[in-house]
Amino acid sequence: MVFIKILDIIVAALLIVVILLQMQGSGLSGAFGGSGEFYRSKRSVEKLLVWATIALAALFAILSTLLLVVH
Repeated sequence: MVFIKILDIIVAALLIVVILLQMQGSGLSGAFGGSGEFYRSKRSVEKLLVWATIALAALFAILSTLLLVVH
C-alpha cells in the first residue's frame, strides 16, 4: 500500500514536469487562440512528450483509483 502511494506521488510529479515541458515556449497567446501560427506537424520530441503525458495520466488515474478501492 505504501509502495502504491509513493509510486502515485512519483507519477504525479513526472506528469507535472512533462506538462510544463510541453507548455514551454508556447506562451499565453496560444491559449486564447491568438497564436497566428500555421499548422505544422509535431516533431519527434513533441510527439514523445504528448505520448508520455497520455501514458502518465492514465497510470496516475489507475493508481489513484486503486488507492481509493484498496483504502
